[in-house]
Amino acid sequence: MPAASAPSRSPARSAVVLLSGGLDSTTVLATARREGFALNALTFSYGQRHSSEIEAAKRIAQSYAVERHQIVDIDLTVFGGSALTADIAVPKDRDLVAEAESEEIPVTYVPARNTIFLSYALAFAEVIGSTDIFVGVNALDYSGYPDCRPEYIAAFEEMANLATRAGVEGIERLHVHTPLISLTKAEIIALGTELGVDYSLTTSCYDPSTDGLACGRCDACQLRLKGFSEAGIDDPIRYVTSSGSALR
Repeated sequence: MPAASAPSRSPARSAVVLLSGGLDSTTVLATARREGFALNALTFSYGQRHSSEIEAAKRIAQSYAVERHQIVDIDLTVFGGSALTADIAVPKDRDLVAEAESEEIPVTYVPARNTIFLSYALAFAEVIGSTDIFVGVNALDYSGYPDCRPEYIAAFEEMANLATRAGVEGIERLHVHTPLISLTKAEIIALGTELGVDYSLTTSCYDPSTDGLACGRCDACQLRLKGFSEAGIDDPIRYVTSSGSALR
């Protein structure tokens, strides 16, 4: 009798992962890989002052051997309206507890950023035949950004299924995965550590030094440091001290 052939293995489903180079998006990338997806990463150079995140995203994409890493150049500085895209000071040393209780949207919010990014991800997904988009939005430690809320994600997903060929033809619905949306920063870090994420590759700072060191004082740095402290894990990236020297 002829030898039995080995069972064929179905190809992995492709996913598009929004990869900023930060802690959250890297954890999401690791989560998508754990779920068995073939990884395609999408990173944006949109005129942000913390452009060191682009280099971080490149390192992370290479580390995870993503099938395709697309870096898209768009210029949101033409609109401004944010401390990340205009000549507006990045807030430092704020009381994040008080800010979380406030309904005021921080000046670091970039108008319509997630809508723009997810729209590009939707186009990318259609081209590669994917119905899965992963994004690292968070509704707990989200700094009051309106485009990180669950109701926003649900609305975008509904719109996407009205606007795509697969959705209209009823082939398969597109899903926007938000695995971190209900986790604290400490829980995100614990999850990533469990998945083997190398957080030394990531960056979170809104206003890094010219050599890429994190300031340690902006909202993003404070949330990151708080998360690592509560998780009982050392943060592996370097920070600038008040004297301007580097601090591990």
